[in-house]
Amino acid sequence: MRPRMVPELAVRDIAASLAFYTGLGFRVTYERADEGFASIERDGAVFMLEAISAKSWITASLEPPLGRGINFEIGVDDLGAIETRLVAAGVALFRPTEEAWYRAGPVWLGQRQFLVQDPDGYLLRFCESLGETSSRPERGRVVG
Repeated sequence: MRPRMVPELAVRDIAASLAFYTGLGFRVTYERADEGFASIERDGAVFMLEAISAKSWITASLEPPLGRGINFEIGVDDLGAIETRLVAAGVALFRPTEEAWYRAGPVWLGQRQFLVQDPDGYLLRFCESLGETSSRPERGRVVG
């Protein structure tokens, strides 16, 4: 089933973006290479990538880093494997791996997470669940 919301990211170099994302385990689900477009997926997280052109739906001037003011949280089962791939590729993390707990009503949701920017500056927050608890956590970054 197709997700009801799929972010479409305007990118400067579709080949560089595809290399980055496939290096993180995303797979190309379909593409229109002649239009500079691809749809990618990893464990249910879906993005569309579109090379910036005169046909793009651009509302204002684009200056790197693109996507200011947003980060995409992507749940994964093995955060360490993704971090290992990034380090091997020489990609610097925007924020190092940390443990964080977020209050969600009466419970606290925990996750290990790090942030990295893609080639266009879009901020990706990869996270691995630590579960939930009903009491305020004593360790990690606590939000809420």
